[in-house]
Formats: sequence, C-alpha cells, structure tokens
Amino acid sequence: MADTLAEAVLAALRAVKDPATGQDVVAAGMVQGLAARDGLVQFSLEVPRDRAAQMEPVRSAAQAAAAAVPGVLNATVVLTAHRDAAPQPATPRQAARAPSGQGPMLLPEVGAIVAVASGKGGVGKSTTAVNLAVALAAQGLKVGLLDADIYGPSLPQMLGTRERPRATGQRITPLSRWGLKAMSIGFLVEEETPMIWRGPMVMGALEQMMGQVDWGALDIMIVDMPPGTGDAQLTMSQRVPLAGAVIVSTPQDVALLDARRGVRMFEKVNVPVLGLIENMSYFCCPNCSHRTDLFGHGGAKREAARLGVEFLGELPLKLEIRELSDAGTPIVTSRPDTAEAAEYRRIAARVWEKARAPAEGAPAIVED
Repeated sequence: MADTLAEAVLAALRAVKDPATGQDVVAAGMVQGLAARDGLVQFSLEVPRDRAAQMEPVRSAAQAAAAAVPGVLNATVVLTAHRDAAPQPATPRQAARAPSGQGPMLLPEVGAIVAVASGKGGVGKSTTAVNLAVALAAQGLKVGLLDADIYGPSLPQMLGTRERPRATGQRITPLSRWGLKAMSIGFLVEEETPMIWRGPMVMGALEQMMGQVDWGALDIMIVDMPPGTGDAQLTMSQRVPLAGAVIVSTPQDVALLDARRGVRMFEKVNVPVLGLIENMSYFCCPNCSHRTDLFGHGGAKREAARLGVEFLGELPLKLEIRELSDAGTPIVTSRPDTAEAAEYRRIAARVWEKARAPAEGAPAIVED
C-alpha cells in the first residue's frame, strides 16, 4: 500500500516543473527521501544553494500536488538548501529554521511546553519524561506528551500501545493513554522501520506532529527530546515557546559533561533550564534493598550548583522502574504507593510550578 501511494505521489510530482529548466522535479532528481505511510507523505527537494530563494514556489507546488493525491492525509515538503542571508552569512537561528515554516509559533493552545532533554543517550530520559507526564495528568492537568526523538521513538513501548492515530480531514488525533494525549513517529511507522532521514526531514516531521495534530487546549506538554544538541533541539526552540527544559543525567563524570553541554545549548537559545535530575542515582538490590552507588552519587547535584540551576531530585536504578517501563505501565500509575512514584510526583509538581508562568515570546539564539 505504501509503495503504491509513493508511486502515485511521484506521478503527481511529474507535473511540477522547475521554471528555470522546464524539467519536472522528479526527472531532475530533486525528490529525495520520499516516505509515504498511512496517508502521511514527507520528502525533500534538493536544490542548488544559490537558487534556494527562487525555489520556494516550486516547493509549495510540490506539497500541494502531493496533498491532492487520493489517500494522502498530510504532505510535508522541505528544501534541503537554506536561504542565504544578505549581506551577512546566515546565523545559526536562520539556518535552523525549516524553509517551509516561517509562520507563527506552533502549539498556541498549550499553556506551558517543557523539554525533557539529556546530553547523551542511555540516561533514562524517556522513562523520566513519561513518568513526569503521567504524574502531571494525575494532578488533574490536561497533559500532552510529544516524542521528538524521530530516529529512536520509545513512546509506543513505554505507553504500552501500538495503536495507530486516526486522521480526520487534515488533522491527526493523538492517542490517549494514562490520562494524557500522546504522539510519536513510532505510532505511524512499523516498529523496526529505520528513519533514514536528513535534518530537514526531521524538522518537517516535528513540525507536522506539532502543527497538524489535534492537541486541543492543554495545561502543559512534556516533550521527550532526542539526546544531544542537534536539529530537533533547534527546531523546538525555534518553533514553539518553550517554558523551560529539564536536563536528565546520571552521576558519573562522562554523563555530566554531556549534561553540561545540554544546559549551555538551552542557554544559547534563551530557554530557561528548570533544573537537573539525577537518574540511576544509586542501585537498589531487588532482594535485600541494599543500596550501591554504581555510578557514584551526587554528581548532578554538584553540577547543578556549579551551573546555577535547581537540582530537582534523584531517582534510583531500580529493577521495578525498568520492568514497568518496558511493560508500558509507568511506575507512577502502576505502583503509586512506592517511594519512586512519590519522587516523580514531587518533581512533576515542582516542574509545573516553575513552568506555569506565561512565556514571554519566542526565544532567540545568542551568538558569542
């Protein structure tokens, strides 16, 4: 079905011409990374950098042609060449902005948007994001949970569902689970499908999950960010008014070094860092509850003090947390009486307290 839809989209794109050459965009080899699944179509147009400014009408025509194909619910097309800023070279902020979207900030009905981030993978960021979101929903708040990790989406596993979102007209309905609304690219593709996309495709997918999903009015949205400081982080800081970021780290020095980069990155884009969380702070033996500091202890707390940000709390490396996350039943909802669930709720309450102040406009990247 996906191959048939892709072929139909390519056939429609042959009617879109490059005005400079008269050649259609398919024959010219401009169409790259075409992905068509469940009515969602995404691809990029590769163009020479010096013609990027003139190719916006072609991009728009290609997107309209793809959207008009029967069976297509949404189409997103981006250019792979950025506009050159004159008379000076483009700033990082201009380069990070997806060429297809110079419009207003996304998610206008969300009261506060909080990014849960880490400088490196494997520190339990997604587990933390899910449990914080569920804890906020348990407080009676209207909560959204967005999986911004396009290359490694984990929400379907951690929420315990492989259900496909429904589409109504040009809008996608997010899934409802554990009292919150959730969206992930993992709900739209097969579990083992690799997302072999370039940066502009990632930015386009993020914009689609924010702007074309029927989130409705929310008190707060938790965004599970991919690790590192790349395209997704810049897109989020550019396209939504982030109320702040929560950095998750483990106690050892190598993880704290990457967490430090994450803090500095958000400072660069004028997004306040709400605080640091030390995950896997210590190991609890499942048999005798003996505590062992496998990765050291207190590193994130000391780093928070050094960086001048709040230390939000520590969470143990505990078998129950991992097992319940893998089963799609977050510990906050499945074991609410545990000390770990109580700590997640306490941290969530503090995050909400710090994030609920109204945003003061869009952040901007500051260059040294």
